[in-house]
Amino acid sequence: MRSLFFYGSLRHQPLLAIVLGRPADRLDTEAAVLPGYATFAAAEGPFPLIVPSTDGAAEGLLVRGLTDADIARLDFYEGSFAYDLVEMMLADGQSAEVYLPEPDRWTPRGAWSLDAWEARWAALSCEAAREVMGYFGQRDRAEVAAMFPMIRKRAQSRLNAARSRHGALTKAGRTVVEDRRRSYAHFFALDDMKVRFEHFDGGMSPVEDRAVFISADAAIVLPYDPVRDRVLLVEQMRMGPLARGDRRVWQLEPVAGHVDPGETPREAAIREAQEEAGLTLEAIEPIAEVYASPGNSTEFYYIFLGIADLPDAAEGIGGLPEEGEDIRAHVLSFDALMTLVEGFGAANAPLGLAAFWLARHRDRLRLPDPGDTPEGT
Repeated sequence: MRSLFFYGSLRHQPLLAIVLGRPADRLDTEAAVLPGYATFAAAEGPFPLIVPSTDGAAEGLLVRGLTDADIARLDFYEGSFAYDLVEMMLADGQSAEVYLPEPDRWTPRGAWSLDAWEARWAALSCEAAREVMGYFGQRDRAEVAAMFPMIRKRAQSRLNAARSRHGALTKAGRTVVEDRRRSYAHFFALDDMKVRFEHFDGGMSPVEDRAVFISADAAIVLPYDPVRDRVLLVEQMRMGPLARGDRRVWQLEPVAGHVDPGETPREAAIREAQEEAGLTLEAIEPIAEVYASPGNSTEFYYIFLGIADLPDAAEGIGGLPEEGEDIRAHVLSFDALMTLVEGFGAANAPLGLAAFWLARHRDRLRLPDPGDTPEGT
């Protein structure tokens, strides 16, 4: 049996239980202090790191009686963050192992608070940990570390799903997942599932074989200039048309990107407009919250219209090279947009939805023409 000192997020009992794969409420624990160290927030994410500090004293939790199986699971989880166990002496003279980060791997940025972390990040971290630990015994920790940014985005999507607003007219029936296996996981994931679901007559279906594409939620925004009555579209190479064998692989679409962990869809839309097209949105209006293809995919879209200044100079090349983006911006008049969409010249569903929404709300959004201002005002 071994004793570990936890100074960070594993002091959160639900997270520790997920990592250990067993209840954590009966563990032998006590409050403890590690002298000569201080705990900081990591600039790279919502997790803590511990660094040597002459006058420091890191508060934490001593957990005794951990088995070799427990340590193997903890090593897998902590190793994904480049943390490894080191034997240390606590303030009261007890010996314990502590997960220390690789030197210079993470950047300290201000104090770290367990209470503040629990309030904002605990739910997301628990969701992410469930996926991480699902790979235990199947993948090495370096592979999981490479996938972790998308794991966290998928976790954010599951939290968003618990707050969905649709479905008022649909059945709230029973579903039973008999089996679920992850066939593929990297940037996206694919799950094979065996499910039963309630029929409209109240009976249950037989076990059905299904597969589902697992993606992250996306924020999509169509920039619109109500003064000039024009929109901005972006053009980039898209894998869907490429894999399908479409004669046109480059596509026109609104600005779009994943909703990052801890970010609202609205915040993501504002950020993506800046990153992809260099635009600062003056206002933003919700258009729709929809699944891309609910029969086979978790991909969910938050679609907005963003009010922006769109002079001719808004056209050009943009995107983030570090994310493999090469994006060209196009400015189109409203009439040209509708001709494009109604003539089947755009193959992007959110673009079509946003265009028809704009057609309905355009009069409300357009600013008064200065020439229409009554005399004497």
